[in-house]
Amino acid sequence: MSDFADRIIAWQKIHGRHDLPWQRTRDPYCIWLSEIMLQQTQVATVIPYYERFIRRFADVHALASAPNEVVMACWAGLGYYSRARNLQRCAQDIVGTYGGEFPHGVEQLAELPGIGRSTAAAIAALAFGQRAAILDGNVRRVLARHFAVEGYPGSAKVERVLWTRAEGLLPADEIEAYTQGLMDLGATVCARSRPICLACPVNDTCIARREQTIDRLPAPRPAKKRPVRSATVLALQDASGAVLLELRPPAGIWGGLLSLPEFEADATDEAIVAAVNARYGLNIDLAEALGDVRHEFTHYTYVMRPRCARVVGALGVAGSSLRRVVEEELGTAPLPAPIRRLLLQLTVPILA
Repeated sequence: MSDFADRIIAWQKIHGRHDLPWQRTRDPYCIWLSEIMLQQTQVATVIPYYERFIRRFADVHALASAPNEVVMACWAGLGYYSRARNLQRCAQDIVGTYGGEFPHGVEQLAELPGIGRSTAAAIAALAFGQRAAILDGNVRRVLARHFAVEGYPGSAKVERVLWTRAEGLLPADEIEAYTQGLMDLGATVCARSRPICLACPVNDTCIARREQTIDRLPAPRPAKKRPVRSATVLALQDASGAVLLELRPPAGIWGGLLSLPEFEADATDEAIVAAVNARYGLNIDLAEALGDVRHEFTHYTYVMRPRCARVVGALGVAGSSLRRVVEEELGTAPLPAPIRRLLLQLTVPILA
């Protein structure tokens, strides 16, 4: 397909996206930030988060030196929170190792926290004009359909085939337009469902279109039973009307965010009261259990069993490590989106 890249470039210049906030600059900081945010997240969702991040953290130095809790608060609601933790670790590495200047090489970029091979190539191509192949989810779909690559793209064998294709198609120049064009094509034309094949610049050479296999390519992830994890979560109110939240450990589910104290799913009332006594030095009145709340993570289902409670006194032991959040702060506090939604639903009974 000697003219594949040429047709992508020509199409991008006319029909591609040109007004996204991170397209107005070649600053690698802005491009890196957008690429990390766009991992597994739609453009429309990313834009307000990106703009808020740029206002709050103007450059890599500002992000590297910011308190982690502030970074997590700005990310809260965007999901996949390991991205935010790696984002700040990466900023700190760039400042500490490279003096605040992004390395230009794909291999150096790919060694930084949270930046894999494809993201490194995107940064190198879009910020520095380097000739490097990308293979994000949209591009995998375009190539899998165009060349009728069978199998699940996430498997090592199929991924190797797609990388070989991606590298073999690179143009000699105009790498920025080609890279952006591939991403735009996958996002706006060669969509997962109901692709607009008539608008595709390479539709006449697309094998999946010719063989009418678009609907089954690329192959989906092999079916696997999703495990279920359950826990009791405590919506605890102090005497002033504030909700008391716990800072999650840096790693793991919702790391670095505020969340509801968590207990065993089948914990008895007595066990919960005793645990609150021991952990936080508080006596509580525990209300009846509420209905289960399910949240789907990538690899498992998390079932929360919320309980409401009020603080009725403090014990003569170590003071509470919980953070107070009043009703007016629920919209801006560094909370996971499911916890924020749950608290907003419970606002009337909890904070009344």
